[in-house]
Amino acid sequence: MRSFFIATAVALASASAWPADAPARGESRGELLYNTHCIECHNAKMHWRTNSVVSGWPSLLSEVRKWQQASAQGWRDEDIREVARYLNARYYLLPPP
Repeated sequence: MRSFFIATAVALASASAWPADAPARGESRGELLYNTHCIECHNAKMHWRTNSVVSGWPSLLSEVRKWQQASAQGWRDEDIREVARYLNARYYLLPPP
């Protein structure tokens, strides 16, 4: 019985140590960042508009960088690349860089 309580205490302690922003199963870091910080202003129509400024990988990176700076996210370069990869896979389907 005592081992049951110890195992339960360890499981609860481990669960509380899990990061709150850990990606859900199958969700990439880029998708997590986008859904957490960008989706309130952007939707699928934003990425499919006919006057899109995204014409290739460099312009996609530039747009992600510009808007994360405008919203004061403070993302690292890797975060910007991850969000761009997610957007490319989801909407743009540009050739890989």
